[in-house]
Amino acid sequence: MKWNLLALTLGFVLDRIFGDPRKLYHPVRAVGQLISFWEKGFRRVFPRSEGGELAAGVFFGLFVVLVSTAVPGFLLWLAFKAGPWCAFVLAVFWDYQLLAAKSLKVESMKVHAALEKGDLAGGRQAVSMIVGRDTENLTEEGVAKAAVETVAENTSDGVIAPLLCLALGGPVLGFFYKSVNTLDSMVGYKNEKYLYFGRFSAKMDDVLNWIPARVSGLLMVLASPLAGLSMRQAFRIYRRDRRKHASPNSAHTEAAAAGALGVQLAGDAWYFGKLCKKPSMGEPLRPVEYEDIKRVNYLMYRTSDLALTGVWILFMIYHLL
Repeated sequence: MKWNLLALTLGFVLDRIFGDPRKLYHPVRAVGQLISFWEKGFRRVFPRSEGGELAAGVFFGLFVVLVSTAVPGFLLWLAFKAGPWCAFVLAVFWDYQLLAAKSLKVESMKVHAALEKGDLAGGRQAVSMIVGRDTENLTEEGVAKAAVETVAENTSDGVIAPLLCLALGGPVLGFFYKSVNTLDSMVGYKNEKYLYFGRFSAKMDDVLNWIPARVSGLLMVLASPLAGLSMRQAFRIYRRDRRKHASPNSAHTEAAAAGALGVQLAGDAWYFGKLCKKPSMGEPLRPVEYEDIKRVNYLMYRTSDLALTGVWILFMIYHLL
């Protein structure tokens, strides 16, 4: 456990300093390539019916998770054979890659930079890289709101959830989590193509994120005063709005962020030319502005700081008892 936490802490610091190492091999992209390569093959094996697609999706999801977990597990075992320090260095590097706090900040701050210059078209383009909704007709407030929502929602599955998995089970459990999360992001859609094939992947993600999402929401509430925001308002909106999403997990950090910032998030949005009706979270005490992107990133950082601190405190309490 201590070995995992030391590797996690160093990986956490490296991520905070350097962010996503774009010029290096990245395991999450490798998982994405695995999914893209094998999807058609699994579809061909099973009948093109509802039951056939459901079965294909189950075997496909299990295959991707097994390969994505077994390969790094085997490589880590080989590293241990070479020596404990070799394994430790590999674990630190993987922990660094599996955390996404800095890259989330960097990508969202591109939206901030464009809006700060008055470049609405640039802001729309930048935000289109990190959200799934249609962005070509978004207003300045709509662009800023989309960026804030993305940072708030991804605080859980991009930062806190992998951090907790890495603390509990090291890189192997981290890869397990990332494979399920990547499956959901690529095939877990409720559209004609993936309604049945992607259902198992989506359900796996729901189950795996059930606890991390709620921990993340509460941590964000507690971190609000550390970011100079209102904890009282964050907790009130979190309690009221944390279930206002079709997913059982997605609204927890978004509701907490809406309350902390004193703005209204979520609501109706356009996807692939179709209007999707969604409830709002928070209260429109003021319009969302581009500076809220900077504020929510600071809140995300303080939330992750609190999570790592909490993991170390629990570790020390456990060993003192």
